[in-house]
Amino acid sequence: MTASNDEMARDKLESAKGHVIEAIAETMDVYGVTPAAGKLYATMYFKDQMNLDEMREELDMSKPSMSTSVRKLQEIEMVKKKFQRGSRKHTYAAEKDFFHSFMSYFCQMWDREAKMNMEAIKQAEFELDEIIEDENVSAELVEEAREIYEQLNHSKTYYRWLERLVASIRSEEIFEFLPKDPNNTQV
Repeated sequence: MTASNDEMARDKLESAKGHVIEAIAETMDVYGVTPAAGKLYATMYFKDQMNLDEMREELDMSKPSMSTSVRKLQEIEMVKKKFQRGSRKHTYAAEKDFFHSFMSYFCQMWDREAKMNMEAIKQAEFELDEIIEDENVSAELVEEAREIYEQLNHSKTYYRWLERLVASIRSEEIFEFLPKDPNNTQV
């Protein structure tokens, strides 16, 4: 009777993991990865570590697809390469702390957004200043340049806020205002 109960329990266990794997795979587009890479991450989430052969066997993916997925997951710090003494095969482990994954990925993206847009605004302001200060430009264009300049100046408030948000996430100060566990107010 025990073997049969164990078989049923094993099936339920695999089914439970399957629900989570499918949900993670479907939602990984938030992190800019394909459903295949999402399924790889979700599968690895339930393992200690895996090498490329094990991943390919478990997920029936091609070697190029597997390598691309692993590389992308490493870029966004959701998978880390592990070194095993005495083995020539690289093994990988999934980041199991979802807070770390969220913080790492979104801070990278928000940093990029703020930096690129602030630099573009700086360049635009330089050109707009030239228009505004040029006495040979029509009043209509000077006024349009001033309006755009003011609009850009207003948008800098958002990018500075975004920079502060990223800093508060990286320092984990944000958890003072929005605790990880609302039932436990300690960080």
